[in-house]
Amino acid sequence: MLSLSLFNKFTQSSNYTIMQIKTPYSTIFISTETIVFFNKIIEDLKPSKIFVLVDENSKKYCLPILDNIKLLEESEIIEIESGEKNKSIHTIEKVWDILCTKGADRNSLLINLGGGIIGDMGGFIASTFKRGFPFINVPTTLLSQVDASIGGKTGFNFHNLKNEIGLFSHPKYVIINSLFLKTLDKENIYSGWAEMIKHALIFSKGDWENLQQHNLLNTDYKALNQLIARSIQIKNHFVEQDPTEKGVRKALNFGHTFGHAFESLFMNTPNEILHGMAVAHGIICELYLSEKRCHFDKTQMKKVIDYIINNYGKLSIKNTDFEKIAELLTHDKKNENSIINITLLNDFGKVAINQSCSFKEIIDVLNWYEKL
Repeated sequence: MLSLSLFNKFTQSSNYTIMQIKTPYSTIFISTETIVFFNKIIEDLKPSKIFVLVDENSKKYCLPILDNIKLLEESEIIEIESGEKNKSIHTIEKVWDILCTKGADRNSLLINLGGGIIGDMGGFIASTFKRGFPFINVPTTLLSQVDASIGGKTGFNFHNLKNEIGLFSHPKYVIINSLFLKTLDKENIYSGWAEMIKHALIFSKGDWENLQQHNLLNTDYKALNQLIARSIQIKNHFVEQDPTEKGVRKALNFGHTFGHAFESLFMNTPNEILHGMAVAHGIICELYLSEKRCHFDKTQMKKVIDYIINNYGKLSIKNTDFEKIAELLTHDKKNENSIINITLLNDFGKVAINQSCSFKEIIDVLNWYEKL
């Protein structure tokens, strides 16, 4: 089920290695040679108009990589501002207005070129304009390559709550090129790595041990492509069984209940943190709860936490923040009947979904974290 297949059909003479992962909803290509097959994808889709959604960063650093794709020469470039504060209905309305003005129809194509914010909003925009038209994700950050660009979640932030409004809608294709990552700083690489840590922990101890052998500060991009592919396969393992997150897909929320609360706490402040950074510290908190509630091995818990602290440091939270964090946890999308719903681990690869979490336990976790 999780084996890789190689794709080498677009050009008979090609010597490039292109990894293909097929899902019931999307086809994912992983290669350092994006142009080799991009034209063929567009020819197959035959869009009436092509729009490319970018922010100022992906326009400057990533759009030039697509310059040699002839079928994109007449595409409309739509630029939005980067940052969580712009992941809003106001930005979406501006893009809808441009699509309307430029005559987009249900046979148009939207190419989302950028990180998770571009993919989340672009997917929502394409899926709602005229009741939906196809979109392709070309994720340019490690976080979006292993997480946001796949799985079908789209949306935007609302009232300072992360991804409060959205829907499930899958891209037709996802095109992943690890060379885009050369434009990223260390913080953004580590942000994506946190999601890969989560995928490994919820799937197997072997995957966790394999990740630790990779040196992120001296990246071998060919090896990183393999790790990215593996991380995507793990996510798809859960998505395919539970597309709309009613059951086993909730495994992918590990680290995210506390993580989203941390992210929202610092949102629109001078101390704003990246999503993956918040998730890394959410993993720490939820591992502690896993040890207390689900008997996750204490020695292994300490090894994972030490690895995360050594690479990510600690968040600057104080006991005066605890009540606000607890309140933010009550707004988590996974909650049901006003009960905080959290995903924990019994062991590597053994996930305990639908675990309730009391206010007392939240404060206990935060007190413990503060003292680390």
